[in-house]
Amino acid sequence: MNTTNTLPKCPACQEDMTYPDAENYVCAQCGHEWPIASVADEDEGGLIVKDANGNLLADGDTVTLIKDLKVKGSSTTLKVGTKIKGIRLVSGDHEVDCKTEAGNMLLKACFLKKA
Repeated sequence: MNTTNTLPKCPACQEDMTYPDAENYVCAQCGHEWPIASVADEDEGGLIVKDANGNLLADGDTVTLIKDLKVKGSSTTLKVGTKIKGIRLVSGDHEVDCKTEAGNMLLKACFLKKA
């Protein structure tokens, strides 16, 4: 069985109070859940992020939105087909850090396709 020394820290709050639950890790501090498989991919030599079509994404790629996305806390909407250049991959629930016309934001890779 895994001990707390070998379990990853929570990507949301950076606490080390995590435990495995079925196919996810769960943070006892904040309740954040994330898949165990994503942590295993990250440990094997870098972050592995795939777009909506299953293509591997890398830092600096250009992507296109496949769905209209409302920007939380704003009346702005990112429209389908918007091209985003120079992405940066980060760990966590929202894997892509980028600059858009609405400003800097984190996006989920499932709403993007590689251009």
